[in-house]
Amino acid sequence: MGLFESPDFDRHEEVAFFDDKATGLKAIIAIHSLALGPACGGTRMYPYASSDAALTDVLRLSRGMSYKSAIADLPLGGGKAVIIGDPLRDKTDAKLIAYAHCVNTLDGRYVTAMDVGMTPKDMPIIARATKHIAGYDQPGKKGGDSGPATALGVFTGLKAAVKHRLGLDTTKGLTVAIQGLGKVGFGVAERLHAEGAKLVVADVNKDAVKKAVDKLGAAEVSPDAIVTADCDVLSPNAMGAILNDLSIPRLKARVVAGGANNQLVRDEHGVLLKERGILYAPDYVINGGGVIRVAAQMIDWSDEEVERRVLAIGETLMKIFRRAESEGQTTNAIADRMAEERMARGKDSGKAHAAE
Repeated sequence: MGLFESPDFDRHEEVAFFDDKATGLKAIIAIHSLALGPACGGTRMYPYASSDAALTDVLRLSRGMSYKSAIADLPLGGGKAVIIGDPLRDKTDAKLIAYAHCVNTLDGRYVTAMDVGMTPKDMPIIARATKHIAGYDQPGKKGGDSGPATALGVFTGLKAAVKHRLGLDTTKGLTVAIQGLGKVGFGVAERLHAEGAKLVVADVNKDAVKKAVDKLGAAEVSPDAIVTADCDVLSPNAMGAILNDLSIPRLKARVVAGGANNQLVRDEHGVLLKERGILYAPDYVINGGGVIRVAAQMIDWSDEEVERRVLAIGETLMKIFRRAESEGQTTNAIADRMAEERMARGKDSGKAHAAE
């Protein structure tokens, strides 16, 4: 599959392919938009089945970062990187340093952060060879761990969706099915438990599931059953592409609100959700707390400013829900339109400055 023929190519401004024979590094960096500022997005290391699968992922994720930064009103564009390989077997310091040099070739147009397959221990290694990096704990800078901010944003957005769809100000007594118990999923679970929600959980990590069962009184279901579990709210917080032709007709939830990226396989799956009366909180809106935290480290915002912006995710979602209802559109279509309007204003502003 060629780049321009990919169904996920969306007028990306730059896509760079890297093959470092000395270290075995194979990576792709995609910049979707620079309209609002430098492209920011994490680096994902994953054992993709093919280079086409890696290209599809990086194109989708980088586009999502453009929209995520725009809808969060951040001075950042959207980019993403993928490294092809098993992070448990194939990751080496030499490969990470080689990757840092790849980032440098883009001259600051792309700033990398952490994503699936990368750990806080990896980031200082990459930082040895590039200054275009953020989103981890750095000496002299505010904390870069984006997990807590993302979890707070997802919880806030989930409550906004519950308010809009179910007319409730609390999740107390509701059953919430949580797919994925990493930093974000478990953080959301803790907040829901504190408010009195009933939890149904699943994760391939059995220790995380046991912790949720023991600490939060959660009920366990298998990873294959969680998406269609009996619940009021489904909160996907693992990998994406879970809302599709097969799963949507079987959903029992009335609200879908979680931190996973790219939950819809295709945009048209938002139509299927709408037809079933299921309210979908667009993923890149509700999970924007992470990029807000990363932006804060780059721009030196206070913790209070970060919290203010993360809590504003709920009101942004309410605007999306109301506008989708009034215009008879899907929530994901309205979110896209609002993000595109902000990016267009950024491009127009850039042209105006260039003309001065």
